Amino acid sequence: MKPILAATAGWIALAATSQSATAQPADYYAGKTLRVIVGLEPGGTVDTFARTFSGYLRKHIPGNPTIIVQNMPGAGGKTATNHVFERAAPDGLTMLYGPWDPLAQALGDQGLRARYEKFEFLGGTGDIRVLYARRDAAPGGLKSPADIVKAENIVLGSLNSTDISGLLPHLALRTLDIRHKLVVGYRGGNDVFLALQRGEVNVHSTSITTFRGRNAQFVKSDGIGIAYLVPVDGNGRYETSKFITEMPAFPDLYKQVRGGMPSGAMWDALNWLTNQTGELTFVGLAPPATNAELLDILRKAYAAASNDPEFIAESTKRFGMPYTYIDVARGSGVFRSLADVQGGVLTTLRAAIAGQN
Repeated sequence: MKPILAATAGWIALAATSQSATAQPADYYAGKTLRVIVGLEPGGTVDTFARTFSGYLRKHIPGNPTIIVQNMPGAGGKTATNHVFERAAPDGLTMLYGPWDPLAQALGDQGLRARYEKFEFLGGTGDIRVLYARRDAAPGGLKSPADIVKAENIVLGSLNSTDISGLLPHLALRTLDIRHKLVVGYRGGNDVFLALQRGEVNVHSTSITTFRGRNAQFVKSDGIGIAYLVPVDGNGRYETSKFITEMPAFPDLYKQVRGGMPSGAMWDALNWLTNQTGELTFVGLAPPATNAELLDILRKAYAAASNDPEFIAESTKRFGMPYTYIDVARGSGVFRSLADVQGGVLTTLRAAIAGQN
């Protein structure tokens, strides 16, 4: 009887543990702290958004945990990405938020040890990328976006060679055949913006919300929007934004100054990267193998926060347009599509990064 009683007691204990584990997620976050890791310096586009969004995220997580935004700048965001991928516990108490670097993965950058498709995707945020410049970037000044073709020896600022805030304008200027130099090593978008204000950098790329928010005063006095980027399909179709009137879509700018639709290897590379990042600009990720029930809570909270009427109203009031929510199915699909990139595009991107034509 003793072995039977012992086995029965063990089964009861196991059942109790299982029930506890099953019941745990309902109140799991009460009294706990959720860390949101941002791989860029404080004060930039991503950091500002993360801090604003965290308040709405907390509202929709049962138990309303304390949320701390922790900045972990380094290697253009790769330091934070690697940290969450390799070292963060899969306990639902850590998430990574910020731009993602599809090119680093596609090119096999040794600095990126993480694989995006192996993260647990929580949700994504779309935010249109724009190119903007100092008005004195060209002789006589930039009176309209089309005047950018008069500029010579432009200097771009970037975090690293695959950072989209530097690489997108780099490819756009290559497509427009405008001479320029790419300078890397900045710690974040705010760092580049300060360099732009000092006159060390002439052209940069940011989100439309940052262009209208943090950068608004600078643009009003010393800057100008050049173009916003839109994905173009295989038949040359693209959709312009009804929310943006300060500057043309990039294909429209190109047609204005070059007389037709953009084409060629550099354009193909730019359009591929725009298609990768234009819709899915920022991502929320949990460490691999995070508990499924906790993932469900975080994913529902991310969706609810993104679609919260107060959050939408605040975004629209501040920037003239709402952020776009990207769900798990769509975001995970974009990650998987990295495997479909054509070899010719990668060859062009490698050449562009190396400074070749």
